[in-house]
Amino acid sequence: MDLQDSAPIIREEQLAKLRGTLREGQKRMGDWEGGEMAIAAVPGAGKSYSLAVAAALTVARYKLHPRRQLIVVTYTRSAAASIKGVIRDQLKSLSLIPGGYEVHTLHGLACSIATRHPELSQLNLATATLINPHNSHRLIKNCVQEWIAAAPEQYKILLEGAGFDGEETERLRREWVLRTEVLPTLATTAIAEAKSSALSPEDLQFVQIEDPYHILAMAGGLYKRYEALMAARNFIDYQDMILAALRVLEYAPIRKLWQSQVFAVFEDEAQDSSPLQERLIKLLATDPENPETSPNLVRVGDPNQAINSTFTPADPIYFNSFCTSCQGQGSLSTMAQAGRSSQIIMNAANFVLKWVNENTKEESLPFRDQEIHPVEPGDLQKDANPEPVGGGLEIYTPPDIYKTAQMIGERAVVLLKENSQHNAAILVRENRQGRFLAEQLAPLTKSIKIYEVNEVQRQTNIPAEVLKLLQFIHRPHSPNYLKAALEVLQNRQLIPTQDLNPLAAFPEKFLYPGSLEPKQKPQVAAARRYCCNLLQGRLELPHYQLIFFLGLTLKYTGSELATVEKLGERINQQIVGRSSLQSTIEVLVEIVNEERFEGVLEEEIEDEYTRPGQLTIITMHKAKGLDWDYVFIPFLHEDVLPGSLWVPTAAKFLGNFTLAEVARAQIRAKARDYHLNNKHNITMLNTGNAWKEAARLKRGEEFRLLYVAMTRAKRLLWMSAAQKGPFRWSIFKGDRHNLQKKEPCPVLPTLQRHFSL
Repeated sequence: MDLQDSAPIIREEQLAKLRGTLREGQKRMGDWEGGEMAIAAVPGAGKSYSLAVAAALTVARYKLHPRRQLIVVTYTRSAAASIKGVIRDQLKSLSLIPGGYEVHTLHGLACSIATRHPELSQLNLATATLINPHNSHRLIKNCVQEWIAAAPEQYKILLEGAGFDGEETERLRREWVLRTEVLPTLATTAIAEAKSSALSPEDLQFVQIEDPYHILAMAGGLYKRYEALMAARNFIDYQDMILAALRVLEYAPIRKLWQSQVFAVFEDEAQDSSPLQERLIKLLATDPENPETSPNLVRVGDPNQAINSTFTPADPIYFNSFCTSCQGQGSLSTMAQAGRSSQIIMNAANFVLKWVNENTKEESLPFRDQEIHPVEPGDLQKDANPEPVGGGLEIYTPPDIYKTAQMIGERAVVLLKENSQHNAAILVRENRQGRFLAEQLAPLTKSIKIYEVNEVQRQTNIPAEVLKLLQFIHRPHSPNYLKAALEVLQNRQLIPTQDLNPLAAFPEKFLYPGSLEPKQKPQVAAARRYCCNLLQGRLELPHYQLIFFLGLTLKYTGSELATVEKLGERINQQIVGRSSLQSTIEVLVEIVNEERFEGVLEEEIEDEYTRPGQLTIITMHKAKGLDWDYVFIPFLHEDVLPGSLWVPTAAKFLGNFTLAEVARAQIRAKARDYHLNNKHNITMLNTGNAWKEAARLKRGEEFRLLYVAMTRAKRLLWMSAAQKGPFRWSIFKGDRHNLQKKEPCPVLPTLQRHFSL
């Protein structure tokens, strides 16, 4: 037999060997032969790796090439790079030239389609500017101002709220709150939700619903003006790229051209997909010759790790629906085996999932019913399901948050000194909790490396913080600049937390109160002193020294001060020959708006969050996708997790709800009705029902967040709820004597009893 005859046999042996590296739950994806398939994977199941291996098997088995290729999509560039590397390496192991596949982020794929056909997409990236609007973005502010001018009657209804006696000071306060907080937040939330669901402004404006404020009509009006402003300025956002790609694919000849070049689409992290994104990949995966048949589409995800749906348009209901549909076709597979954690940690996570579902009264449950199981003996994963350290699962109720920090510090030092190649993390729900722990654990830095993730990320905010203070001292009588400066001082915990709107609404009265004015409250006086010190610095220092002065005023330390110095040097180089405060502000505006300024780090090492011997302080959200040998989850109090929806005091004149959350719930109900063809009717969601629905969504997501945090641990999961803690972390100033009795997260005592801890 010559070499040419033996090549197919060798290839089959190699494919079988590669398939053999997959676990039983993963092999189903490796054996995919066409049509739709859903893969529901538990935490630690290796879904991204197995998807990449399955992609390599598909490329090899079907002899794919650049004119007929597999498309793999995911949601971050780092994930795309990782998956691409695995596919490339596996194809090389099969002695194949890497090709026949492409790996994209979903927006990158949309951009590729749209830019290749600009006449159809109506998108020209050479002249368009990509933006990511937020509440304080100038575009959103202009959108709000235009809507107010065009809809005076609706605005008057908002202004009067639940009760208004006509007093002038109160009217001005309400106007300020509506213009700077309520309406910008409504616009940002509603526009993102609607665009990601392929809903137009008219789809919102003409909904008939019981609502005294006509919230969706307002949202539709804001959305319409936003789109007009975007078009006038040649701006686009991320949803526009997907819409542009869909416009291209609406044209049948081009759609068939793309479909003929795409053999199949594999999607990772499918639980974070929006209806718009799902529509795009389904179109690409459809056979142009048989459009009525199921598309060649494999979607991999874990709906139980959907933790972004309360602040992004992602909604796990769509992936769950896809799983249910595939189950009916016999093409649903579950990756239930995971080698990450010790058995007791998996048992604890399974218990939480079951307990939350059993204690949820609504028809729609927070979790998909799937348990985590250990891998089989002899699994290829190194150190799979390791032996637990200590109890494996430990739950404590320290007397207060200070004792909590002490207990964590002492335990972490012992663990990391005994096992220098292991790592540890403290997962917190709020950044302020992380900052508190970093301050309390600072004395331990001589014993172990402590890395607070938020401290490093705060450096990227330094240019924006400095800009806001410079704009204030340049124009101190501007209500907008005053409020922005006060927010910076409050976020840095330099002034007491308070309602800033009354202060910013009347700058002269706040900064220079007359003798006939009532005596300022202590917290107001403290804020005034800080602002006056800033203005005094403006009078006494040359403008080129102001940036460093502001760094000291904001109490930056270490690498933060080095970042400020770097920023100052950069600006001074750019304003040579036109040195002035105005020029400084202009350059700083460009830096903040056009680029991400890189701060000065003490050291830069790969895998900075999970380095051996390090204790990382990180939020639960940022911990997704990572794991550590020892995980500490403190401050598990009921008012934080699951917590409840919060109505800002300044906006309570509108009622006991927020317009943005009501709009989000109403838009999602309409989108579900539109995309899933179910019986959920938007007319059922009046304001009260929408607020209840928003609360239900938050509760479910908070428990999923706890589940994600628990499943980050390999050998030890340490959980606690201190008996005393701050009333709210956002206003906590570190006063030991100002702590209150706290109730634990409702699942914690039950978990403790179940495992006899």
